[in-house]
Amino acid sequence: MTEKEMMQRNIEDFSRIQTYMLLAEEGSDVYKALRERYIDLKVILTASGVNLTEIDRIKA
Repeated sequence: MTEKEMMQRNIEDFSRIQTYMLLAEEGSDVYKALRERYIDLKVILTASGVNLTEIDRIKA
């Protein structure tokens, strides 16, 4: 998998996780598990130089 493909996959995962978080009840076990992955992806994307301003709908 190329770096570009990996970046695309991470961005798509980040978007998908946010959609699930918005559907889950905040504070639930599901939300907490999703939030962990959300933070992981946010760190990866930020470290890779991706500007999350436009794609981060959770802002947490």
